[in-house]
Amino acid sequence: MPKILVVGGGYAGFYTAWKLEKQLRKGEAEVTIVDPLPYMTYQPFLPEVAAGSIEARHAVVATRRHLKRTRVLAAKVTNIDHAHKTATITPNEGEPWQEQYDQIVVTAGAVSRTFPIPGIADNAIGLKTIEEAVAIRDRLMSNFDRATTIPPGPERDRLLTVVVVGGGFAGIEVFAELRNFASALLKKYPELSFDDTHFHLIEAMGRIMPEVSLPTSEWVLKDLAKRGANVHLDTQLTSAVDGNVELSTGESIPTDLIVWTAGVMANPTVVRGGDLPVEERGRIRARADLRVGTPEEFVEGAWAAGDVAAVPDLTGGGVGGFCVPNAQHAVRQAKLMAKNVTAVLRGEVPKDYYHKNLGAVAGLGLYNGVFQSGKIALKGFIAWLAHRGYHGLAMPSWERKFRVVWGWWNNLWLGRDLVNLETVQNPRYVFEEFAARPRPPQPVEAAPAAPASPKVPSPAETAEQPEPSKAAAAT
Repeated sequence: MPKILVVGGGYAGFYTAWKLEKQLRKGEAEVTIVDPLPYMTYQPFLPEVAAGSIEARHAVVATRRHLKRTRVLAAKVTNIDHAHKTATITPNEGEPWQEQYDQIVVTAGAVSRTFPIPGIADNAIGLKTIEEAVAIRDRLMSNFDRATTIPPGPERDRLLTVVVVGGGFAGIEVFAELRNFASALLKKYPELSFDDTHFHLIEAMGRIMPEVSLPTSEWVLKDLAKRGANVHLDTQLTSAVDGNVELSTGESIPTDLIVWTAGVMANPTVVRGGDLPVEERGRIRARADLRVGTPEEFVEGAWAAGDVAAVPDLTGGGVGGFCVPNAQHAVRQAKLMAKNVTAVLRGEVPKDYYHKNLGAVAGLGLYNGVFQSGKIALKGFIAWLAHRGYHGLAMPSWERKFRVVWGWWNNLWLGRDLVNLETVQNPRYVFEEFAARPRPPQPVEAAPAAPASPKVPSPAETAEQPEPSKAAAAT
């Protein structure tokens, strides 16, 4: 039976395996998916998770629950030797091993792209995983709690200052959602006022959200300004040592929460750890039919899709001629990938990927959003409905759709759930504080020595003693 190895369980990987289960006949091929995490994260929901609008578990899809005929490995692929059609599987526990395959599908996704700016690696947090979104939410709430216990001053300002780096869709969404979330929190913190909170977005370009038209992006800027948010355009971050954000304009912003959304790059562990061809931007070179290779020739048995791959955009709308790294392309490429891999196994010809961008939609906090499709632009409440409607339908599986929509419905009547669970990162802190521990062994005290009997001098010792002088005797 042919073996298909899917590397990565994100959008493209999960959907490829999911659709292969529907495309392949029983016994036609064996599918294995490798990812260190047991779930797929629906990344468009991360800003809402960070703002407490969606329960974190509802924004992920359990791999084993929905891939019922796929072999699931909780591990990483650390090397691909396609010349011999073997991959090195490194599990979370245990020793690595070599996995043989006939067809390999590389869908390892992307990670946050950072620059060697002092302090960023130590103080910033990205927005690519569900864990990061939860940490952002809990950090903001914890800072509110801490701020209420100290008097007004620099330390309290630092706790209530949020800095987001990057003005693309992800940056604007999480920035607007957090601003909206902070405004909602203030209702529960009478000790704090709106003017105590400070939100700054840093963007190196002269505009935000290049995916939408310039008038639409300018409307977003005005909307953010109305809500007391500060956007720094044509500004670069030069340092973040000890949480002190230094800007190219000379401004300094002390903060306790730096969110980094300034771009992504293909997963370097997979790209660099193999012999598949890579283009100049560090992505695996793919053809329009999603096979690895160039338009002139392809690598037999190797496929790539999603953020890790440079897939030609046949519509002519892609940046540099390639599909932009977003969920819209990843999901559709994965669906075609399953059909193409199945076609090749059956001796048929694979089809080219062609998808015209449907537009862009972003949530800007509760009841506010923006939508752009061609020359059509929607703003405000109707765009927010379009945002939730689109992503609610795009969430894979009816089970997940129901959980997300049910959560939205509950929040409509009950409000956001404002429980802060930051201490879940150290769940044993109470147990450790009060747990009884064995006493350390005490040193054994030495037994007291018996008193020595007075020594009687011998006649010889007495004879050797000099007779005291008269002067000494008189003294």
